[in-house]
Amino acid sequence: MDSWNTAGPGTYEGDAAPRPYEGDTAPRPYESDAAPYPYPPAGSGPDPALDPPTQNFARVPAPQADAFDLNPQRAPVAGYRVPEVPESAWSVDTRRSTLISRGALLCVLLVQAVLTLRLGGSVFQDEALYIASGHYELANLLHGTPLPVDFASYFSGHPKLYPVLAALVDDRFGLSGVRFLSLLFLLATTTLLYASTRRLFNARSALGAAALFAVVQPTLTLGRLATYDGAALFLLALGLWIVVRTGRMRVPAVLLAAPPIALACGVKYAAALYVPTLVLLAVLTAYRQRGARTLLRGVVLGVGILALLGLGYALSGPLGGITSTTTDRAHGGDPASRLLDHSAQWGGLLVLTAAGGSLAYVLRARMVEMPWVRGSTPGRWRRALLGLLLTGTAFLAPAYQIHLQTEVSLFKHVGFGLLFAAPMAGLGMSRLIGPHFRNPQLGIMLFVLTLVLGMVQAQNAFSWPDARGPAKYLRTVVDKKGLYLAEESEVPAYLLRDRTGWNQWVSTTFFEYTAKDGKRYEGPDPAGFAAAVRDARFDVIMLRGGVTPEVDAAVEKALRGNPHYRLTGRFPTTTSSGDSVYRIWVKQ
Repeated sequence: MDSWNTAGPGTYEGDAAPRPYEGDTAPRPYESDAAPYPYPPAGSGPDPALDPPTQNFARVPAPQADAFDLNPQRAPVAGYRVPEVPESAWSVDTRRSTLISRGALLCVLLVQAVLTLRLGGSVFQDEALYIASGHYELANLLHGTPLPVDFASYFSGHPKLYPVLAALVDDRFGLSGVRFLSLLFLLATTTLLYASTRRLFNARSALGAAALFAVVQPTLTLGRLATYDGAALFLLALGLWIVVRTGRMRVPAVLLAAPPIALACGVKYAAALYVPTLVLLAVLTAYRQRGARTLLRGVVLGVGILALLGLGYALSGPLGGITSTTTDRAHGGDPASRLLDHSAQWGGLLVLTAAGGSLAYVLRARMVEMPWVRGSTPGRWRRALLGLLLTGTAFLAPAYQIHLQTEVSLFKHVGFGLLFAAPMAGLGMSRLIGPHFRNPQLGIMLFVLTLVLGMVQAQNAFSWPDARGPAKYLRTVVDKKGLYLAEESEVPAYLLRDRTGWNQWVSTTFFEYTAKDGKRYEGPDPAGFAAAVRDARFDVIMLRGGVTPEVDAAVEKALRGNPHYRLTGRFPTTTSSGDSVYRIWVKQ
């Protein structure tokens, strides 16, 4: 293309005024021999017959181009500049793209909230235990009221943290309010997961991570359970975000993550299982340092967490629940095959996607949709370690419970590992869709499959016997003086706390009793419960079956033909495991 004309309108570079006939060999007009009208002789003046009178005409601007130029050049309009057009407009992270990604996140959170709120039912055993204990702990803090039992000796979290918060909410909003608090914790967890993944990778991977994590069974269940699992998960997510967010800052900035991580360990002791993951992540995200200097960031974070945990333990006193529920928990008899099968059902699809994302991340740091983008990316070894760390964390809870041979609370603990595997799952979902959204149907299929599995599994997990009917009847036969036996004693103790005390309820899992013949029983011994029934020690007995079948059988045998008790109520109930019946015997 020719350059723009700089010499002025109607000229070419280096030329002055236009000369239409310059260099033309043809004779000028009226100068050829055959001209019919030759010029008049000099000095003769104008011929009135031939020349019209002189008139004044306005000056006509010079022509813009050569008279014989077939491709005239036009000068650009003054003050106009052609903007530069990017090769791919959507590739630029503009304000509009940020608003779109945040709008998509709000849609994900809305889906999560709707799927969580659809779960309903009466109070769960763990919910009743934590909320009721919170009321007693709150009375002890405010008024110095003695505690009925030492909750710290067998709780899996500090009894003065989440239980007190739950009791405060329960006083004003009831069980529904405490459950809504758990939903807020899980919605905040998903938001922090999105922010962390976007910082690690990009917005598309962040949306994939949030979408998959929001609909898995542990997320939906924990968002509706009034237990301290939701609070602990939120604090871990907050620590994760701070670790990632401070990756490009100076080393001391990582200490901002120490308080929420330490508090998560206090809220739920099992959260300490994920502290090494966060410490190692602090090393892998130290972008400002290279080599051995990256270890300094992890060391600083680890020392900060240990210092806060030590300070908290010194101020709170002995916590026997740490050993009895976490570090030295009693072993069960559940087979490893069952634990692996259930873990795979609840989080296997997300973990499989995370494994695929980790492999793709090792092979290629970026997709080829923007080859003109330049910039440093983590090396292959660092990418491999990051994927292995985040994806491998999902196996910690199943592996530990396989070691303990117990399935107790596994459906809740799996969700903690999925929080850390979700960023790699989001990356895997992004790579599955491909550059330029080449295969969006694959991402949609993955999300829908995860959604359906999560809905069905959450509905099955959030299903337990409805004790509201039996509790309504028990309100008419209990008082402040009796002793009452129930399989899940925490539920009636919470529902009837205005009419009975905590120590008036005896669970079928543990009992200390000295029979009339002088024999001493302690623990879950069926003979001890049978002896107490024969001695008419309990004023009311409520059994359902399924929790402690051996104790139930011994108690029912002692009730047959017993003149001290009469069956006064039967309350059928249905769960995902089948039908059962609450049976209530009242002492005559």
